[in-house]
Amino acid sequence: MKKTVIIGATPNQSRFAYTAAETLREHDIEFVPVGIKKGIVFGKEILDLKKHPKISDVDTITLYINPTHQREWYEYFFKLNPKRVVFNPGTENPELEKLLEAKNIEALEACTLVMLRTGQY
Repeated sequence: MKKTVIIGATPNQSRFAYTAAETLREHDIEFVPVGIKKGIVFGKEILDLKKHPKISDVDTITLYINPTHQREWYEYFFKLNPKRVVFNPGTENPELEKLLEAKNIEALEACTLVMLRTGQY
């Protein structure tokens, strides 16, 4: 199955990153929550982004952090070696998208929630 890393994960139920975790779970897609906030999301501890946690077999990174905060994590994203990165609304970053595509990683400006709910994930 498509293992998805949620960058910007949060236990705050009012945030889209939380809803993404919930929707991935509902679709039986394995997810790994990674962020700067501590907490638990659907029984999974949020891994500390600052520690660059090792995660294997990543299919998708779904971004929920502002482009101004993404730059410091570029190398980490590359190390995860995903097949694709989803830039959810508000996270679009042409610079990072070009760098990903140069590494043959698909960069999608899309919404994870819409993709899941319409069967496009």
